[in-house]
Amino acid sequence: MDSGYVFLMLKQVKIFPIHSVDGSVDLSGSKSISNRVLLLASLAQGSTRITRLLLSDDTQHMLNALSSLGVSYELDQVKQTCTIQGVSGRFSSPLEPLFLGNAGTAMRPLTAILSCIEGDFELVGEPRMEERPISDLVEALTSLGAQITYLKQEGYPPLRIQGRALSGREVHISGALSSQYISALLMMAPLMPDGLVVHITGELVSRPYVEMTIALMRRFGVQVDQVHPYKFEIPAGQSYRAVDTFMIEGDASTASYFLAAAAICGGEVEVRGVGRKSIQGELESVRVLEQMGASISFLDESVICRRAQPLKAVHIDATHYPDTAMTLAVVALFATGTTRIEGIYNWRLKETDRLTAMRIELSKLGATVVEGEDFIEITPPKIWQYATIETYQDHRMAMCFSLASLSTQGVSILDPLCVKKTCPNYFEIWSRLTSTQLEFKCIP
Repeated sequence: MDSGYVFLMLKQVKIFPIHSVDGSVDLSGSKSISNRVLLLASLAQGSTRITRLLLSDDTQHMLNALSSLGVSYELDQVKQTCTIQGVSGRFSSPLEPLFLGNAGTAMRPLTAILSCIEGDFELVGEPRMEERPISDLVEALTSLGAQITYLKQEGYPPLRIQGRALSGREVHISGALSSQYISALLMMAPLMPDGLVVHITGELVSRPYVEMTIALMRRFGVQVDQVHPYKFEIPAGQSYRAVDTFMIEGDASTASYFLAAAAICGGEVEVRGVGRKSIQGELESVRVLEQMGASISFLDESVICRRAQPLKAVHIDATHYPDTAMTLAVVALFATGTTRIEGIYNWRLKETDRLTAMRIELSKLGATVVEGEDFIEITPPKIWQYATIETYQDHRMAMCFSLASLSTQGVSILDPLCVKKTCPNYFEIWSRLTSTQLEFKCIP
C-alpha cells in the first residue's frame, strides 16, 4: 500500500491471526478536540497556532467550512500544524452550501453558532447525516429566536439557517440523545449579547464531552459557570481570545484499540499523547480494561497496558464513554463469562446504528449476542468463526473489529478506507504493532 492511488482503491483488508502485540504508538490528535479548537480559534480575536492537529475527513470538512465562512488559515500537513486567523465572531455568508460529510462535531456546533451570526447559511452532508436527528438542538435554538428550516425531512439535516442576533437569555434542552447539542449551545453562548443559561432536562449522556468543551472554552478566555450538574451559565460580555500555541492531545478513542490489544494478547503497549492529565472522558474505558484483567499504568502523557491475568466479563454503564465502549464489546469476545454494556442508546444515532451493527458483526464471529434498546450482552464464541466484517461506512466498526484478528482465525474487514474519518494510517500502525501481515484487496 505504497501509493495514494492504491489506497483510494482499497475494498477489503484481511488480517491474519495475531500472536503477539508489543510496542508504542504516537497518537494522532483527538478528533473531538481538533474540531472544537478549529472552531473556537476561528471565532476568537487574534491568531492561534494549532499543533498536532488531526488530519482526517472530519477536520477537513470543518476547515473547508471555515474557509467558506471567510476564515484564513495556513496548514502544514507534514507537521500537522494549522495557524488560524480569528474573525472575532464575524463569519461571512458562503456562496454555496457548507458540506460537512458525516461530521457531527461540525454539523451540531455550526448549527448553533451560525444561527446567531448575521447571514444566510445551508448545512448539508452525506446521506447518513440526513438520518441523524438534530431536532432537540433546533428546537432549543428556535426558542431563542433562531430561524432554521429543514430542507428535507423534519427533524434532520440538511438545514437552512437565516442567522441573526438572538435575544434569549435562558434555554432548556434534553441531554438524553447527544452531548454535542449541549456543547453547541455552550460554544455559541459568548456570541449572545446577554450571555446564556443552559438548563439540561433528563439524563446527560457523554457528560465528559461537555466538560471537555468547557475546558477548551476556558483556554480561549471564556468563563463557564456550572451552577449544578444540569445548569450552566455563561455570563454576558465575554469573547473568545486567541491562544498563542495550542497542542491537541492524542485521541483517546483511537488509543483504546491498541491498549485493548495488549490486554487481550499479552505483551506491552504504550500509547503516547494522552495520560493522567487528559481532558477526554473516553479514557475511563481503560479502567474497565483493568477490571477485566489488564494492568494499566497512567503517566503524565502516556498510558501503558499489559495483560495481567485472563480476561473476565464485566457489567458496566458506558453512558459517559460510548465510543470506546465499542472497543470493550469486542474485548468481551476474549473474556470468560457474559459482558453487559448499558447506557448506549446513542450508539443508534452515530455514523451507523452501532447497536444493531455490533450485534450482527459480533455474531458472525460465533458470539452469542443480545441487543436491547440501550444495551448489548456478549457471550464469547465456543468456536471462533472466520468472518468478513461489514463496516457500514463507520470508522469505529473497522478499528474495533481489527481486535478480532487476535483470535485463532483472523478477520477480514470491508471498506478499510473509512478509517480516514479519524485515523487514516490506522492499519499501518496496527501492522507495525502486531508484526502481522495485512492482505489488501482492491476494486478490480
